[in-house]
Amino acid sequence: MTATAHRSAKTTTSTLMLKSDGRPPWYTPDGKNLPVYMVGIAGGSASGKTSVARRIVESLDVPWVVIISMDSFYRQLTPKESRQAFENNHDFDHPTSFDFATALRVLQDLKQGKATHVPQYDFTTHSPSKETQHVYGASVVIFEGIFALYDPTILQMMDVKIFVDTDSDICLARRIKRDVAERARDPLGVLQQYDRFVKPAYDGFVRPTMNNADVIIPRGLDNQVAIDLMIQHIKRQLDERTATIMRPVLVDRYCSSAGLRDTLVTLPQTNQVRAMQTILCDCSTLRDDFVFYSDRLSRLIIECGLGQLRLDKKTIETPTGLPYQGYELSSVVTGVTVLRAGGVMEKALRSVARLANYGKILIVGDPKTHEPRLHYAKLPPSIMQHRVLLMDPTIVSGANAMMAVRICVDHGVHEESIVFLSLLATPQGVHAIQTAFPKVKIVVALLDPHIAKDDLLIRSGYGLFGDRYFGTEC
Repeated sequence: MTATAHRSAKTTTSTLMLKSDGRPPWYTPDGKNLPVYMVGIAGGSASGKTSVARRIVESLDVPWVVIISMDSFYRQLTPKESRQAFENNHDFDHPTSFDFATALRVLQDLKQGKATHVPQYDFTTHSPSKETQHVYGASVVIFEGIFALYDPTILQMMDVKIFVDTDSDICLARRIKRDVAERARDPLGVLQQYDRFVKPAYDGFVRPTMNNADVIIPRGLDNQVAIDLMIQHIKRQLDERTATIMRPVLVDRYCSSAGLRDTLVTLPQTNQVRAMQTILCDCSTLRDDFVFYSDRLSRLIIECGLGQLRLDKKTIETPTGLPYQGYELSSVVTGVTVLRAGGVMEKALRSVARLANYGKILIVGDPKTHEPRLHYAKLPPSIMQHRVLLMDPTIVSGANAMMAVRICVDHGVHEESIVFLSLLATPQGVHAIQTAFPKVKIVVALLDPHIAKDDLLIRSGYGLFGDRYFGTEC
């Protein structure tokens, strides 16, 4: 999931990043996802559902909140229905106008902390857009729409259910203003559609779902007292969940390489490797030297990582005309850099693997909690068929690394097809990765157990690798 505000007149999918001490949605101590907290908000058309949802988002103070609108799941119209829609003669407020199966699939993915694709709908053409919105994970999902509390299966997924009850005259005034300004409709057509379809559908299908709600908010956004009480209730429930979640890594455990699995591969500690590590750990090393030896050590790590990939036999003909039984990589290689420091190792991969594909993931640790936040992910569409080299110069707690692996797995990559490459790692971080993803291979140049409990840096290690390499140290 990229951390961006998404499209539109009436935003159908939006993601907000807020400061918090809450857990990331993708992590649990046993490597499995806990169900994401879900809120359903229903009500009549233009009753203020989206505004209430946004007020809840602004007040929750949790790191990842996704708003999914029912408007994303209008089904494809037949040619006859499309003509009727342009004549304001199609009933968009009837349950049959929605694709509940797709809505259920999207919500189930989000409930499990998985990546998903949310459809987008073009109200000016009355048809689904060819583009979809890729959403990755959430701490809280808010599903809002006139039928958010209608489908029994979706209802079971909701942790709290809200119905926004607003006077019908106010709803009509808002709908006219919205449809004329944002959906290119004429006022007379909006009125005709409201009288013929919207009001009957509300009375027959939407209003009865009020019985499924845990909380009813009269007057919508104007009822600040009710909204504040609802927010406090949600916060208490989230706090109770957070209290039961362990930190990803306990820094006082696994302080040696004993007990680490054989999926860990370390470079042979030759004299040149020891010398380069010493230069990189030396705080007095000049930036030019730091860059030179980082690049050199990165190439050694890349070569070692490529050596972990499976080979297939291949018979070739030599220049002398004789056959030769050799080998080739069994699949395409994709290098995925964990930005920004991982970009250093991409340079090394380009120098030794000419035909590799590339992807990028931007993960930034929270300055207070050190827990990772995903800001950007761009991976090749066919990455699930590739062998993946994940690259980050340092592994400390393992939280960033686990999130990067989780993203690749959610994009269809098998664990056994992933090799994580790093120049310096702690046994704690390696253990965390191996616990969550036992089939992922990890290749490092050096293990260093000296992890600081205050800032989670490798005390005798490189410091802030990216700052030293790019010359951005304060």
